[in-house]
Amino acid sequence: MHTMKNTSLLLSGCLIALCISCQNNNGKTEQQEHEDSISVHDEHTSQTSLDWAGTYQDTIPCADCPGILTTIKLYENGNYTYNAEYLEQNTTLQDSGQFMWHENGSVVHLKGKNVDTKYKVGENTLYQTDTEGKVIEGEMAEKYTLHKVF
Repeated sequence: MHTMKNTSLLLSGCLIALCISCQNNNGKTEQQEHEDSISVHDEHTSQTSLDWAGTYQDTIPCADCPGILTTIKLYENGNYTYNAEYLEQNTTLQDSGQFMWHENGSVVHLKGKNVDTKYKVGENTLYQTDTEGKVIEGEMAEKYTLHKVF
């Protein structure tokens, strides 16, 4: 009887130790799963990593003229000025206001009275985008790029 009591106590002790061990392992597994599910956010964006403030200029394509001389100035305080001169047409489109960064920190949105356009900010370059903020691609892509002049 004494041996049976010791065996029961020993089994009970092992069972308790096993349960505690399983609980600790489950806690680690949940924590590991939680750590694995946390995505690492790269804080390096055009907004935080590039010297984006300045004047960008180039001539972009025009359907009924030789081109549109486009000048955009981005200021560190979040303001912009926009000037588009339609070559050989005596037409100029101007606007100014505050631009906004999209949540990804790489696209600026210029929206004013006369302008509603987006540009992806690169190293000394603004890449014109479509309405969804995707860079224009294909053979004509380079023609829709403004370069920093100062």
